[in-house]
Amino acid sequence: MTRHWLITGVSGGLGRALAEAALGRGDVVVGTLRDEAQAASFEQRAPGRSFAVLLDVTDGPQIVSQRASEAVRRAGHLDILVNNAGYGLLGAVEEVSEEELRHQMETNFFGPLHLIRALLPHFRERGDGHIVNVSSIAGFSGQAGLGLYNASKFALEGLSEALQHELRSFGIPVTLIEPGAFRTDWAGKGLRRAAERLSVYAALAEAGDSTMSRLDGEQQGDPGRAAAAIIAAVESAAPPRRLPLGSDAVAAVRNKLEGMERELKDWQGVALSTDYPDRRD
Repeated sequence: MTRHWLITGVSGGLGRALAEAALGRGDVVVGTLRDEAQAASFEQRAPGRSFAVLLDVTDGPQIVSQRASEAVRRAGHLDILVNNAGYGLLGAVEEVSEEELRHQMETNFFGPLHLIRALLPHFRERGDGHIVNVSSIAGFSGQAGLGLYNASKFALEGLSEALQHELRSFGIPVTLIEPGAFRTDWAGKGLRRAAERLSVYAALAEAGDSTMSRLDGEQQGDPGRAAAAIIAAVESAAPPRRLPLGSDAVAAVRNKLEGMERELKDWQGVALSTDYPDRRD
C-alpha cells in the first residue's frame, strides 16, 4: 500500500530520516523546507514521489493553509500528516524574552495546530488520515532550563489528546511521538539559548550548556530506527495514542508515572475531601 505523507521539517534530523524511510518503501512524500536549494535537492531524491513545499510554520494560518493545499495538489491526496518541525530553547523561564517565548510557541505549537486545522477537512472528506505529532519526552516531563520548550510540547500533547477524542468517529487516529535523545542536531546547531543570562541561574545555565555539549553527537537514539518505529505505528491496526522512543524516554515516563502514583496515594484523602458529602462515591 502506497502512502502519501506530509512531513514538516525534512532538512535533517528525524524528519529527514522519516522521509527517507518512507521514500525507500515506495511512498509519496511531501516535505516542508525553508531553503530553496534544499527544496530542489529534496525533489530530486525520488522524482515523481518526493515533493518539496517551501514553508516556515510560523508564517501564520493563511500561508500554512495555502501550503497545505499545495501539498494535497502535488501529492494527489494525503494519508498522513507528521508535524515534526520544531526546535529546543534553553533558558530558565525568567530569562526567556517575550519574543523568544512567542517564537517557541509559534513554531512548536501553533504551526502544528494550523496545519491540522488546514488538513482536517481533507481527511474527513476522504474518511481516512492519520495525524502524527512529534512531541518529546520533554512534553511529558518538565525539566529545569527547558521550561518554554516543555510548555510548547505540553500544549501539543493536550491538543493531541483532545483530537484523539474528537476525531475517533471519523476514523482519524492521532499519535503522539515522544522521543528521548536522538543523534540529530537538536542539541547542537538546532538548539537556541535565551539571550539574557541572569546571574541567579548561572549554575543552571552552566549545567545545561555542559549537558548539551556532552550530549551532542553522542545520543544513544538512532533516527533511522525512530523512523521505522513511527512507520510501524502508522501501519498498526491499533496505532498508539502516544509512543515514547528510546530507553531514556521509556525510563522517564515510568519514573514520572510512579512518582504521580505515590503522590496521589499520599494526598488522596485530601483530594477526595473536597466533594460535597452527599455527592461522594
